[in-house]
Amino acid sequence: MRRFHPLHTTLSKPERFTWPFCYEPHPLCLLAAEEVKREIARIEPSEGKMFGVLVVDTDEGLGFLAAYSGLLEGRNDWEYFVPPVYDAQQPDGYFKTREREIMQAEEHKQMSQELQIWLFQQYRLLNAKGEVHDLVEIWNDYHSAPRIREKFPLPPGGTGDCCAPKLLQYAYQQGFQPLCMAEFWWGDSPKGIIRHHGQYYPACRGKCLPVLTWMLQGLQVDPDPDKEPHTRHDVEIVYEDEALAVVNKPSDMLSAPGRTEHYSVATWAQERWPGSMIVHRLDMMTSGLLVVAKTAEAYHHLQDQFTARTVKKKYLALVEGTPRSEHGVIDLPLSSDPMNRPLQTVDTEHGKRAITEYRVLHSGPHSLLALWPHTGRTHQLRVHCAHPDGLGCPIVGDELYGKKADRLYLQAQAISFINPSTGKWQHIELTDILNIKH
Repeated sequence: MRRFHPLHTTLSKPERFTWPFCYEPHPLCLLAAEEVKREIARIEPSEGKMFGVLVVDTDEGLGFLAAYSGLLEGRNDWEYFVPPVYDAQQPDGYFKTREREIMQAEEHKQMSQELQIWLFQQYRLLNAKGEVHDLVEIWNDYHSAPRIREKFPLPPGGTGDCCAPKLLQYAYQQGFQPLCMAEFWWGDSPKGIIRHHGQYYPACRGKCLPVLTWMLQGLQVDPDPDKEPHTRHDVEIVYEDEALAVVNKPSDMLSAPGRTEHYSVATWAQERWPGSMIVHRLDMMTSGLLVVAKTAEAYHHLQDQFTARTVKKKYLALVEGTPRSEHGVIDLPLSSDPMNRPLQTVDTEHGKRAITEYRVLHSGPHSLLALWPHTGRTHQLRVHCAHPDGLGCPIVGDELYGKKADRLYLQAQAISFINPSTGKWQHIELTDILNIKH
């Protein structure tokens, strides 16, 4: 069977299937991916693309399946890879024939939506229990809240054509037992999002989370790490007076309660200073200085300063590689990626302006940078460091835009503002620099 590729190895099988939205690739997936990369190199794709491997147990022994997202070089019939869940590309098939008719019709908008619904209904997806639902049923079951249903009445275009649904569908159809799965990027990065050649990435949440929630039913799957309780860290108080406190937030601690994790700097502060409020936020994996207001008056005073952008912040970051220049300003507009939250994209058409000043403090295989954000966009420093039109040097440990490490090496190292109590300019700086061991 051309699409089943044997794996001859003594590596142990995983106890549970990969959680597809956050994972370290299993050694069996790494072994399979190396074989797939040789096939991709033979094809020589003209554009960057996501590829995936699924290791399976069969009557013939251990092996793997391979897939690509969407089309590969305009085709979906490459023998080495599993077929699409549904082939809408047949030129004389109903979808393409009807599509041509609609292009010539006056009421093409409504007709296009009807055709899209028909197409989604052809994607009849299996789960490990042998049950079948089409994409419309899966989407409606997952997005049951009326507010979400109104905002996203239908799946986005291309749903069901990603690697993971293709791989699982073919494995179920053939009676194979899925063991573990991984996806990697091959080729140049797209313009807006950040993808590194050969690097592994989780499945997209916008399209694949509803689909895989259905398809994984009946499998023993690794737990969602986002729902696992986080370690409760000690929080260092760097400065304190009657109106406010400045604390050193550890990496891997939320600034405020999240959807699944309640414990945070905000809840810690509430326990210590009842009625207190955090004035701004840091990403969970970013460490450093965070301002806590003890009174409502101090909170509004500080909030006004953040809104007016008079608060000055300095970050330190350890990045991969060496920036092209010692000092400069990055001006790249950002917007959220609705299909893959919380990722941000560089969006020159609809993005909000984002400006970061940087200076190289130490250069080498890992360079130490000082960063001064002049705007406060989500993931601004992380994207500006990683994107090719920025520094092209991802922050060490940035698993969203670079490579995972023991932590994200980004620290809010200094902050300056007008103290509500004294009316004077207050500057606070950490002397502990990132705990860098590189």
